[in-house]
Amino acid sequence: MDNSIYAALSRQSGLMREMQVVANNMANISTTGFRREGVLFSEYVDSLDGEQPSLSMAYANGRIVDFAQGPLASTGNSLDFAIEGEGYFMIETPEGNQLTRAGSFLRSPDGELVTPEGFRVLDTGGTAIFVPNDQGEVAMAEDGTLSINGAPLAQIGLYLPENSTSISLQAGTRFAVPDGTRPAETARVMQGFVEQSNVDPVSEISRMIEVQRAYEMGQNFLDREDERIRGVISTLSK
Repeated sequence: MDNSIYAALSRQSGLMREMQVVANNMANISTTGFRREGVLFSEYVDSLDGEQPSLSMAYANGRIVDFAQGPLASTGNSLDFAIEGEGYFMIETPEGNQLTRAGSFLRSPDGELVTPEGFRVLDTGGTAIFVPNDQGEVAMAEDGTLSINGAPLAQIGLYLPENSTSISLQAGTRFAVPDGTRPAETARVMQGFVEQSNVDPVSEISRMIEVQRAYEMGQNFLDREDERIRGVISTLSK
């Protein structure tokens, strides 16, 4: 196969992956705490035998996450919390403790504060938070202290990754922090609000159109190359 076709195919593969990421962003425009993703392209250079120049190909080798804060929306729900500033809630999952900005929580049948998936929300000491069902409405201070009728229950934990470059998206709105966490000292919590997705629909649609056009251009090139090679083979076979 011609080297130009190898280069074009690597580009097409990366564009296809980027289109999948854009589609996922569009699908999560309404997902609480969702973070927009992008594809990281790099150059892969392969040395060739003989005196030919090296072959350079595009390689979509990873995803990048946009950690910019999304807009806050009022819900009026006493168990909906939004973080203003840098920080994350910590939740207990089967894969270990993970971070999230999705603060729409529930009471479990056992009275624990949990995510819609059933993962327990942790306090500043890394333990589960118990919220009684029959003692009144839950109130929260800006520092994350939960109380009922003025009696403190717990302080919801706000954390930052110890190493900001090691945080990685696991599923949906959850992030793994292999290097550990530290307290988020400057963040504050707002009760009755949730943080919306930080995906901008207009810019994401524009991005989708650009990727689609680039893919179509690459496909047209491959079609022309295929016709050229077929023509050469037909001529040589006569």
